Amino acid sequence: MKRVGLVTVLALGLAVPGAADVTVKMTTGGTAAGSASKTPGTLYIKGNKMRSDIVMGGRVQTTIFDVDAQRMYSFDSAKNEADLWDMQALSAELSKGFDPSDVKASITPNGRTKPLMASTATGYDLEIVVTANVAGNDAMRMTATLAGPVWLAKDAPGAADYTRFYRAAAEKGFIFSDPRAAKMQPGPAKAMAEMYRQLAAAGGILLESAFQIKMTGTGPMAALLAKLGDVSITTLVESVSTAPLADALFAPSASYTVTPRK
Repeated sequence: MKRVGLVTVLALGLAVPGAADVTVKMTTGGTAAGSASKTPGTLYIKGNKMRSDIVMGGRVQTTIFDVDAQRMYSFDSAKNEADLWDMQALSAELSKGFDPSDVKASITPNGRTKPLMASTATGYDLEIVVTANVAGNDAMRMTATLAGPVWLAKDAPGAADYTRFYRAAAEKGFIFSDPRAAKMQPGPAKAMAEMYRQLAAAGGILLESAFQIKMTGTGPMAALLAKLGDVSITTLVESVSTAPLADALFAPSASYTVTPRK
């Protein structure tokens, strides 16, 4: 196991010597419309591949990102089948007609620190604003604002591998959202990619975050969004490991039926 001084989860631009596979276990919580939920998840990174396992309703929803092959697989643990997405084609499609001015993101040091997982995490205030038309209708325009503190630690393990993966993904135009939803509304997918870039500029592994999401709109959307109310999302990393990972973890099982999607 190697420890390095500067670690970046969601990183794009720092080259650190050494290599080790990385496993991050976390819990994401959320409240919306008066209900609350907690979702455990695990991220695995090996070279330019990443696997995300999220436990939902007793099932595991898996997404595998293969940057070099420009592929994304998604599958449910209850099924022996996987969807395959061409990420190069998807990125090109999302860029058509997308107005970069519809997405704004910023990350600002807030001067606070917090002890997390034997590290000293530095606090930043993150804000992302996305504006979009629903179904292409100007009368159904809405704005989503995601804002809150994030805590980044620069003295945690896994720096080189996180860095190389996210940098490679950014260079290829990867998104980390459901492709079907992204094709309907590319703004949020692009906003998430911009958020990763902003966090990378700050540096450090993201150990904790707490966001409030506010939705506003015009016309008929205004009344609907007012009923939904605000949404909160929190994420807390519970452990980070640099133990070796098997190659087989980063591809669907050979017994699965793989279906290309567009």
